[in-house]
Amino acid sequence: MQLRRATVTDVDAIAPLFDRYRQFYEQAPDPAKAHDFIQARLSAEESVIFIAENQGQVLGFTQLFPSFSSVGAARAWILNDLYVLPEARRQGVARALLGAAADFGRATGAARLELETDHDNRSAQALYRHLGWEVYDSTMRFRLRLDPA
Repeated sequence: MQLRRATVTDVDAIAPLFDRYRQFYEQAPDPAKAHDFIQARLSAEESVIFIAENQGQVLGFTQLFPSFSSVGAARAWILNDLYVLPEARRQGVARALLGAAADFGRATGAARLELETDHDNRSAQALYRHLGWEVYDSTMRFRLRLDPA
């Protein structure tokens, strides 16, 4: 298995996995939307994606979005997406992708990585804890949904 940072030339390989990731979170299949989203993020350099591949097949990916901490006056990265093909799970792919993300965060001088997962995603939570991620509940998260104009 090889890990590397994705480029725009990898969009066609990443998009089907991204579509499956979205379906995991109960979104309707939409290959075109998945492709366009990944294409736009990589083209505009708005995200960083690491892929794990074996013999040219992408087994999984993680996508990071930049953020900053005003209080800490430091860079942070939001690990927004992590997906591994079902047939490649329990083979160290997710662990390797999380390691690549952490190494990248350190290399860019980030103060931290953050992620969020569903309350019932116990296997992911166990992996995060095992790798040293900590749950923090000292703040309340709010969101405001915005309807498209």
